[in-house]
Amino acid sequence: MADDVSAPGPGGELAPGGEPGALRASHDDRDRAVEVLRVAAGDGRITAEELDERVGAALTARTYGELAALTADLPAAPGSLPLAPGPPPGAPGGTAKELVRIECDTGTAHRDGPWLVPRRLEVRLNRGTLTLDFTEAVLSWPSLEIDADVQTGSLILVTGPGIFVGTDDLAIQTSSVKVHPPSPDIPVRFRIDISGRVSLGTITARRPGPLRRPRRSFWQWLLRRPGRRALPPGPPQNP
Repeated sequence: MADDVSAPGPGGELAPGGEPGALRASHDDRDRAVEVLRVAAGDGRITAEELDERVGAALTARTYGELAALTADLPAAPGSLPLAPGPPPGAPGGTAKELVRIECDTGTAHRDGPWLVPRRLEVRLNRGTLTLDFTEAVLSWPSLEIDADVQTGSLILVTGPGIFVGTDDLAIQTSSVKVHPPSPDIPVRFRIDISGRVSLGTITARRPGPLRRPRRSFWQWLLRRPGRRALPPGPPQNP
């Protein structure tokens, strides 16, 4: 298994100096900033005049840094993503990478807990298994692009509420692809697009499974059966 990082490509160039706040913002980024401002105005944190001024600046902002400056003194709206490509407070240190490569040959690899999700992920599996658990992942981008090459292996995605997984650009050959659709009552907050190919392998996107109850021992099972009682602690007394 190996991770690699490349320089940002088109649509994700960093300004000279490489500061994350200089990364160009998208329409979705501006919309999320406007939502934070509207929620703050509804809570009475900013006035109507401040709302108009900041919304106008957000709609014309060009970088993450400009958007972050407009919301720096406000709490984020529930379910919104960070306005900069970095982890929120309490998350692991570091900055989310633009590109990460994972190779797994005849082994098992996983990403779970509060791991930093990159913008793009290249996965190469050859009789290996990779599990990507997004239930506690740090989502610094609005979406993730996965370029998969699965050869007799398994790619497992553990998603959560509001995470959409698309496989329209995936070439499938004698393989199994199962994607659990998101709930229609929950808005999509993060999108995962899988492209590439899978040959004699499996790709699965599922929700987190329920916690399994620990199995009872034979004696616990026997004592819990109807009509059974625990034996007395000592040997029976003769009359």
